[in-house]
Amino acid sequence: MKPEISIIMPIYNMEAYLHRSLDSLLNQTFSDLEIIAVNDGSTDGSLSILRQYAERDDRLIPINRNNGGVSSARNEGIRNARGRYIAFVDPDDWVQHDMFMEMREAAEREDADIVMCTYMREFGTHAKEKVFRIPDMEVYRLQEVQDRITRRLFGPLREELAEPDYLDAWGTVWGKLYRADLIERAAASFIDLETIGTNEDSLFNIHVCHHARSFVFLSRPFYHYWKANTSSITSRHNPLLESKFNNLYGHMKSYIRERGLPEEYTAALHNRICVNTFGLGLNIISEDYKASAFAKIKEIRALVAKPEVASSFAGFELQYCTGAWKIFFLMGKWKMAAGMYLMLNVINRLRFRKTGGVDNGARSNSAGRHRHEQGRTGNHAHELLSPDGPRRHSV
Repeated sequence: MKPEISIIMPIYNMEAYLHRSLDSLLNQTFSDLEIIAVNDGSTDGSLSILRQYAERDDRLIPINRNNGGVSSARNEGIRNARGRYIAFVDPDDWVQHDMFMEMREAAEREDADIVMCTYMREFGTHAKEKVFRIPDMEVYRLQEVQDRITRRLFGPLREELAEPDYLDAWGTVWGKLYRADLIERAAASFIDLETIGTNEDSLFNIHVCHHARSFVFLSRPFYHYWKANTSSITSRHNPLLESKFNNLYGHMKSYIRERGLPEEYTAALHNRICVNTFGLGLNIISEDYKASAFAKIKEIRALVAKPEVASSFAGFELQYCTGAWKIFFLMGKWKMAAGMYLMLNVINRLRFRKTGGVDNGARSNSAGRHRHEQGRTGNHAHELLSPDGPRRHSV
């Protein structure tokens, strides 16, 4: 008999966290589920832990394979999923015991293709809820899904620019429950991070949301997102990151063009390009990048002077931005590279002070990734600075 829900978990060297994550799934109040645990070539004790759990509970289905990266591992999970619904959980995260009971009930009650919940950011010493300024439950149907969800995945518009730290908070695949036949209708799969560098989640969601007839938002933090490790694109320099971001933009442009999507999708993408100069700037000023301050400032100037970035900033609506964001984007618009460099360094120092410094290496390789792939936090560079500036740290 097929399970109701298939939970897909990509795993690469996660032995320190697996017990916590698996226990939270196997102890769900909704028990008609399977956990497809894709061991992506782990070299630690992850596979042994999976086999121990599988012996005790046949709802855990381990798949052992050579390392191919998180996108490939999730695709493998989708191919093996048997449930009516599909969810994704990363192995260093955990969920509330009633998460899938509540989300499935909402899906059935509202005949929803996708249900999304909110999340807690867990820092080890404390936790912070990611607050979405939306009622406890919101239901979007038909064209509303495209106007309120799909378009937002391309980038922010107007009032959304006041909170650029929410750029991809809607785009995660964890914290969502999908109808399996929706993923099939959309022919959705994850693109290799070696190609796009980040945001494989958002591209996946663009495909499925474009085909979704209904979307339910639950303002309940069922998901616990482990952020104690600060390893990310902002602490390890990646010389290929800019070119990979350009590949990401290329995929989004092609999607807009091939489906004849409205002009506001292109405007949203241009705003994404502007917001992403923050993450790219942090990549440039990384401490392990041994270039001089002058060379880094020159690189930031070259970044904001590139034709696509400059034209995106030309149409950027600064009046919606607030606090430190407004100052940073104003500098980007005016190509004030030295000012951007100084501001990025201040933000970087605040970030490490608030999170307790660099990580201890326990999560230097995030779920299912090659050693040369970016850690998962690379998807969320937008969370490093809150809407009201460096006074509130929002990683």
